[in-house]
Amino acid sequence: MSFFRKRPQAPVDPYGDRPSSMSLFWQRQKVIMRRLGIMLLVLFLLAGTGWLAWTSLGAHTLTSSLRARLAALDPLQIRHITITGRHLTDESEIMEALGTNLNRSLFSFSVEDARQRIDALPFIERSTVERHLPDTVNVTVEEKNPIAIWQMDGHFVLINQKGDTVSRQELTAHNSSVFRKLPLVVGMGANTEADAIITLLNQFPDINSHTLALIRIGQRRWNILMQNGTTLMLPEGAEAAALARLHTYQTDYQLLDRPLKTIDMRLSDRMVIHPATPNADQDAQPTPPPSEH
Repeated sequence: MSFFRKRPQAPVDPYGDRPSSMSLFWQRQKVIMRRLGIMLLVLFLLAGTGWLAWTSLGAHTLTSSLRARLAALDPLQIRHITITGRHLTDESEIMEALGTNLNRSLFSFSVEDARQRIDALPFIERSTVERHLPDTVNVTVEEKNPIAIWQMDGHFVLINQKGDTVSRQELTAHNSSVFRKLPLVVGMGANTEADAIITLLNQFPDINSHTLALIRIGQRRWNILMQNGTTLMLPEGAEAAALARLHTYQTDYQLLDRPLKTIDMRLSDRMVIHPATPNADQDAQPTPPPSEH
């Protein structure tokens, strides 16, 4: 028999390491708050994306008054507008088509509608309109490359060096500013031969500055209608020599500044000049470009 008794062991508490009820409550709250925060962030991002998409597409169903109120709350204002790629198109025309200006809301206009208006301008092939946060609108345009305006059967279209039409849009009084920038060629076949005569005329600025229109005759040769109404008759295939002679007469005698009806240079050894008379019948002239007035 042992004289030593074993001390009884205390019973083990199976819940001794269990967190308190308060601790479990706060842990559950943290998980819920974290999930709620993620949901709110996602909703905020979706709402912002929807707003940008809505304004970019024009928000056609949004009333103008409500849109103006939302724009007034927009802290992002346009401070810079950049336009690149423009050569023939006036900057003022692009700005008018853009439909906004400095100090306006960055999101209060439709970039898609602005792009369509800019694309409708006579010299524009295509364009892009972009917002750049926080305060910039970038406009990039790609222009057509016309060399002249071709008048045929009373219609005016832009043509390139090959004589092909570069715009399906017919030029009218609404875009008449184009007529002040490009040469006018008239008649059957004038489009395919325009590049050669325009390049040649550029070598004689004193003659070119007096030129109003280049008229193709019988698909063989050119007449040049001057701004004062004089008609210059050039020979077939010898335009360069004739213009060089005319350049000499213009330098020495200012021939193109005189009131003349015709200057006939179709013969290489002579020049026939007909003075203008007030009651003389005028030859058929090209139809003038459409006027806004």
